Amino acid sequence: MEKTPSVTEKGKTNAIISYITFIGTIIAIVLNNTEKDSFTSFHIRQMIGLSIVSILNSLVISRYLSSTAGIIISIGLFVLWIIGFMGVLKGEEKKVPLLGDQFQEWFKNF
Repeated sequence: MEKTPSVTEKGKTNAIISYITFIGTIIAIVLNNTEKDSFTSFHIRQMIGLSIVSILNSLVISRYLSSTAGIIISIGLFVLWIIGFMGVLKGEEKKVPLLGDQFQEWFKNF
């Protein structure tokens, strides 16, 4: 959890947008392409990861393994989303527990 020294209002706004559904993440990517903001990019990477895990949960785990496991994972993902969103509101680059480091590495091109 690192406090970013130069969080701009535009960067913070775009980071907040990235947490508003998968469509918001796509919008934030487009907005961040013109003027790269490291704070926004950090949170976009976190949200891309959470979105992909959520989609995998919906398509694979809930359908083929166990609906109970899918519900538990969905609740866990919601908690991780809240942690990430609270980080944006506080102006912190707070990685989501468990997978945050991997999300930063896997999606470093964003």
